[in-house]
Amino acid sequence: MSALLEADALRFGHPGRTVGTDLSLALHAGQVIALLGPNGGGKTTLLKTLLGLLPAQGGVVRLDGRALGEWSLPERARRVGYVPQGQASTFGYSARQMVLMGRTAHLGLLARPGAHDTTVADQALQRLGISHLADRSVHRMSGGERQLVLIARALAQQPRAVLLDEPTASLDFGNQGMVMRAIRSLADEGLGVLFTTHDPNQALRCADAALLLREGRVLASGPVAEVVTAEHLRALYGAPVDDAGGQGGVPVFLPGFGAR
Repeated sequence: MSALLEADALRFGHPGRTVGTDLSLALHAGQVIALLGPNGGGKTTLLKTLLGLLPAQGGVVRLDGRALGEWSLPERARRVGYVPQGQASTFGYSARQMVLMGRTAHLGLLARPGAHDTTVADQALQRLGISHLADRSVHRMSGGERQLVLIARALAQQPRAVLLDEPTASLDFGNQGMVMRAIRSLADEGLGVLFTTHDPNQALRCADAALLLREGRVLASGPVAEVVTAEHLRALYGAPVDDAGGQGGVPVFLPGFGAR
């Protein structure tokens, strides 16, 4: 089965500065990949390169088997959705208005959303179980609810894959669970999902595969249970890691505090 989105021998970074080299990955339909690594290790830069927001410095990114540069921007947006990190709205848009912004990829430059676009937006809200928020201002929602609205906006693009940059950053414990359940459900419905996180336990419980990125280089990649281990996490973060046990054969990792 061919990948929805793949990178081969990718070198990525910003103009005049390389951040990462020799990276390969393949995201398939129905799969969740977790990308872990320290701050400044290149995770966000990698996502932007996979989306074409930053040009690859070497290697190739392919979308549905074709080089990314062969697709127009609207064509890319109709195939891959993006939920950036920590995005907040200055204006008090309703959830439906926010989600309708995801229809831009399907509209002309000056076209206004029509009845079909509203239907697609409402279906995206329903898909994530937040239809009751359709007319509520994003300023009157919890952090988890706002994050689900942003995911719904990406779904309104009707993509085949979704990339999310630290989707649970700054969320409380309950809202983190809400968002991670939504991410898993998208893959169960057939989308390919790639998300960045600092929490190895989210990766172990939500992802099928993991990629560990340190200083722009892949430390390990593959099935999540083989990649997200105490040994790999210690090497990834350069810090002690404790295995707190777990249930059902799934470990729980915590930052190590050392001897008391």
